[in-house]
Amino acid sequence: MNPELPPPQPQPEPQPESQPEVRYRPEPEPRRSPSVFQPMLYAMVLVVGLALGMQTGGFENQRVIGVGESRGRLVHILDQIEHTYVDPIMREELEAVAVDAILEKLDPHSYYFSPEELAAMAEPMEGNFEGIGVEFLINADTLRVVQTIAGGPSEEAGIRAGDCIVSVEGEPISGPDLTNARVLELLKGPRGTEVRIGIHRPGQSSFDVTLERDEIPIHSVVAAATIPDSDIGYIKVVRFAANTAEEFEAAMEQLDAAALKKVVVDLRGNGGGYLNAVVPMVKSFLRKGQMVVYTEGSHSPRRTYKASRDGRWVDWDLAVLIDESSASASEIFAGAIQDNDRGVTIGRRSFGKGLVQEEFGLPGSGALRLTVARFYTPTGRAIQKPYGFDVDYGDDYVERYDSGELFHRDSIPRPDSLRYETPGGRVVYGGGGITPDVFVPFDTSSYSNFLADVTWAGILRDAAFDFVDARRSELEGLPDWQSLPASTFEDAVEVLVAAADSAGFVVPDFAGWERDVIRQRMGAQVSRNLFGESAYHEVMLGQDRMVGEARVWLENPANQQVIAGELSLQTKQSQQNSTQNGI
Repeated sequence: MNPELPPPQPQPEPQPESQPEVRYRPEPEPRRSPSVFQPMLYAMVLVVGLALGMQTGGFENQRVIGVGESRGRLVHILDQIEHTYVDPIMREELEAVAVDAILEKLDPHSYYFSPEELAAMAEPMEGNFEGIGVEFLINADTLRVVQTIAGGPSEEAGIRAGDCIVSVEGEPISGPDLTNARVLELLKGPRGTEVRIGIHRPGQSSFDVTLERDEIPIHSVVAAATIPDSDIGYIKVVRFAANTAEEFEAAMEQLDAAALKKVVVDLRGNGGGYLNAVVPMVKSFLRKGQMVVYTEGSHSPRRTYKASRDGRWVDWDLAVLIDESSASASEIFAGAIQDNDRGVTIGRRSFGKGLVQEEFGLPGSGALRLTVARFYTPTGRAIQKPYGFDVDYGDDYVERYDSGELFHRDSIPRPDSLRYETPGGRVVYGGGGITPDVFVPFDTSSYSNFLADVTWAGILRDAAFDFVDARRSELEGLPDWQSLPASTFEDAVEVLVAAADSAGFVVPDFAGWERDVIRQRMGAQVSRNLFGESAYHEVMLGQDRMVGEARVWLENPANQQVIAGELSLQTKQSQQNSTQNGI
């Protein structure tokens, strides 16, 4: 069964079950509503643009725009308002109105960010931060450790999932005033500084521990394992950050050491990131001279990225998983593999974010991320989906759901005017996103209202903590999740049922597939608490329909002809049908 639970209103990124210590990455604030000043200041984005200085942000294209001699009429209008308007005004507020008004008319991915927003977004993409090394959540006014980060101070001090941090420097922190921002303020700090925290561990006496803050890695590759009962590797990539290419190489080496030659790269839910992270990853699967991607804009000359030599993993069989939340760099990866007939893409049409942003900064005043070019796949397809005044960009997910696209391949728009052909003869389409070679719909037959309710309410997460706390002495010494007693996942379901009942939820008399789905989800959460993030994803592989489809393609040698472009997907499907009918 497919464990995916399609929400009534799908979102680009699902809400996390826990709040990482510094994996907090705020989305841009909604566009401000127009004010009375908007008509007069409609193009005041130039106030920002005239004094732009470049900040180092890891974007592929970077430039500095200097201050011109002519200040222009818009700056003059702002000066006039500031000095002669009847009521007092805040110039910075007017500038913000003007900036938002201009960017609203450009594209959905050009934004102005405050210094605070830039700082918060930088850490996940730079790949490290300085702190104590825990992921946390606030539950019932209490700070609870979800997971310690491998190699960090907290792990070395023996802190573990389920512990509650109840004080910092002797001062209690639990209570209704505890917020994520307050936690970050208390626990983050420069490398080498110390902080004393009080720990409450269920079933034991509270104790204090002093931690020395250190540089903590933020991992992009969260799972690397062998798919059970197969000779196929699996790698889960959640973002393309500064350290992603190195982590991916290490994950591939791990699979190589296990004598594997097939791999599934899971990019579902991956919203993208740095171009200079995804390019070397794709090159490692290509032959010399094959293209990864090219970028081009009205003021940005074409720039092409190609493999300069055969990649290290060029002989591996490859499947790439994508869905409607796979965007930007994820689409570059999938598009390059597809257009070079290098592997099979499986899933649903990707998000369709193919615009290149360049970052222009004002010292102390945030930065403007402005779209300067578009991404194109090797066949020349534009990745970006339509946008504009007559397109409700934010409702794209809902429209896909309503139109049936999430359930039927035939509902995916494929205009003949945007038809392309790969070197091997496969037909691919532009028009927004990457349409996979093998379509896998949402499996509504495995949808459980009860599971969705207890997941979003945090009941499942807390029940998994309680289960592990009650059996820690029995379970903690085991080497991996495969070593858990056979009854573990079923016993964990009973704990979840009791917790849901106590919280006032109506517990159905579920059985069959629904109980299987809930058992797997609960077992995955328990495994995460005991063995880390990779264990969670490994458990979830068991009923993952897309992974199952990838296995079918990678384990059948005849399918490699399709991947290589020697047969069309339609021809191969006809052959399969003929075999099934005994012809």
